[in-house]
Amino acid sequence: MRITGGTLKGRVLKCPDGVIRPAMDRMRESVFAILGDLAGKSWLDLFSGSGTIAVEAVSRGATNVDLCEKDKIKVKTVLENVSITEKELGVKIACHFMAVELFLKRCKNHFDYIFLDPPFPYKFRKDLVETISKRDLLTEDGMVLIHYPEEDALPDKIGSLILCDKRIYGRSIVNFYKKDKEIKNL
Repeated sequence: MRITGGTLKGRVLKCPDGVIRPAMDRMRESVFAILGDLAGKSWLDLFSGSGTIAVEAVSRGATNVDLCEKDKIKVKTVLENVSITEKELGVKIACHFMAVELFLKRCKNHFDYIFLDPPFPYKFRKDLVETISKRDLLTEDGMVLIHYPEEDALPDKIGSLILCDKRIYGRSIVNFYKKDKEIKNL
């Protein structure tokens, strides 16, 4: 897996043992191009796998980055992959090795971007986005991005979040949700 842009562009990262479905380079490159400059932004990578998305965010300027992965088999590889951001860019990625559901219940931080890439068989995507909404884990202009298979549709509105963009990459879809300002002001 390669970093597709930013300061670490072209850097090859390790792939951990166990079950993994890394986000396609094309999809990652496209999503980050849509988001633009991440300088000074905060980022949360849920179902992190190898840590690639978190490293990509730092490579593109994010400075407050957390990731969450529950698979203990992946810990060593994740730590190796994210260590390059601290060594080369002075940015430490906070790693949380626990179930995403538990992390979201305990999280007290707010993020500019929250990226979810659950395993394709995972059936509780909408519940996770609802938890993010209910816990108000986004900054005021923050965004939730969720990667899922085309056969598992997600609604345009989840809690106080509303779909603002949708991109299709083969059988993969990425939905972009932002806070619905009308709901917030009621």
